[in-house]
Amino acid sequence: MVEGQGAAQQQELQGQGYGADAVELEYRPTVGDFTPALRARRGVSKAGRRQFWLLGGVTVLVALEGALALAGENVSVLPLIWLLVFAPLMLLTPWLQARQVQRFAECQGTFRVTVTDVVLTVTTDNATVALNWVAQPRYRETTGAFVMLSPDKNAVGFTVLPKRAARTPADVERLRAILDRNLTRV
Repeated sequence: MVEGQGAAQQQELQGQGYGADAVELEYRPTVGDFTPALRARRGVSKAGRRQFWLLGGVTVLVALEGALALAGENVSVLPLIWLLVFAPLMLLTPWLQARQVQRFAECQGTFRVTVTDVVLTVTTDNATVALNWVAQPRYRETTGAFVMLSPDKNAVGFTVLPKRAARTPADVERLRAILDRNLTRV
């Protein structure tokens, strides 16, 4: 349990089925929480992989056009234009999406998350949601967060658990252990 937490609070959590290993996080979401989460989500989604393949294909095409241009052949600049437009757009997309998601999350107020071996509960100023492990059975760890992902091919549903919201470094380790026991790391 969290250091400094009263015995009454610990008993209350245990009485709710949370047990002694419950990890609590409290935070206000930022764009910095969502940007790496959306990048992690893109890395496991079918649509994200398709974007990387497309960018790779355009890059190869530009390289081939460059080789033909060096050989003195007439070449089209269209692939280069596509690369110059598509690459920055692909790199900026998670940040742009994170700004939109953060605006919505900001309206929810402070996030209070309790993670146990049984359930993950997210409480905001406006709502409470309890997720069992089947709803988001996989996760990816980034440098600043744990990102839980839904099982569908595009990982439409996701939950961000920022490491900065943990009260102690030991809480981050306990959270990782709970996620490892209950979810598949991707």
